[in-house]
Amino acid sequence: MAQHMHVNTPLLESVNMSKRVGTTVYLKMENSQPSGSFKLRGIAHLCQQLASRSKGIVCPSGGNAGMAAVYVARKMCLPATIIIPSSSPQLVVQRLQEQGATVKVVGKDFEDAKAEAFRIAETEGLVYVSPFDHPLIWQGHASVITEVATSLGPNVKPGAVLISVGGGGLLCGVVQGLKDVGWVDVPIIAMETVGADSLNASVKAGRIVTLDNITSEAVCLGAKTVYEERVLVEMACGAALAAVYSGVVQRLQAEGRLPAHIGPLLVIVCGGSSINMEQLSMLKHKLGAI
Repeated sequence: MAQHMHVNTPLLESVNMSKRVGTTVYLKMENSQPSGSFKLRGIAHLCQQLASRSKGIVCPSGGNAGMAAVYVARKMCLPATIIIPSSSPQLVVQRLQEQGATVKVVGKDFEDAKAEAFRIAETEGLVYVSPFDHPLIWQGHASVITEVATSLGPNVKPGAVLISVGGGGLLCGVVQGLKDVGWVDVPIIAMETVGADSLNASVKAGRIVTLDNITSEAVCLGAKTVYEERVLVEMACGAALAAVYSGVVQRLQAEGRLPAHIGPLLVIVCGGSSINMEQLSMLKHKLGAI
């Protein structure tokens, strides 16, 4: 059996967030993965299954998936080509190149990058690595819930799981993980930002909806912010935290969609490899923050 490339990340109790919401809040710190995000779980699992004897891998990514893919490729002694859209921060390009990836900037959004990655995979005989859309990816991500179940012990389970949603890979993995540990009755609060809310649009329409453009600043959800546990994370990750800070949990309780006396909340802190103080300062200026 192949050795896991991801690490068992800390599960921390947030006193501040617990006070805000009236129940214990646990943070699963996926930003402490070697590649900087939860993406490593699924991408490593997929590559170990499909790419061990390949000529290399190609992955379209605006950031975290690319960082995971190049980390895995290096560990497997494979070349990695990462295709990113022009909307990706220069910081991402720099970090990918520093890790040994061949980086190509193609198109304005993820769909453009994906099309180029498919083309390269076919013409150069590389394994295509999706950032989120493959059952093996979801299977790898499911391990995050298995770890939480082990940490909490047999007599505790979450009242709800709070996650950020972009392409849906983490969501699918969490669903699988909840099934694996017998927590099928635990609700999932899936958070998106306005301008990158394709899941919300799809649920409302009853069909898969493709957004015309990604207008959210949380480009990783088309998918950056500070939060109060002394850690910098991307806005894409901050979307999950907003469920507590913006009163979403309390509103769902008032509407009867969550119990008034809810068990501990599990927040998946999905990652933060594409943020630094310079970007944070630029973002504050852009949004008019003080």
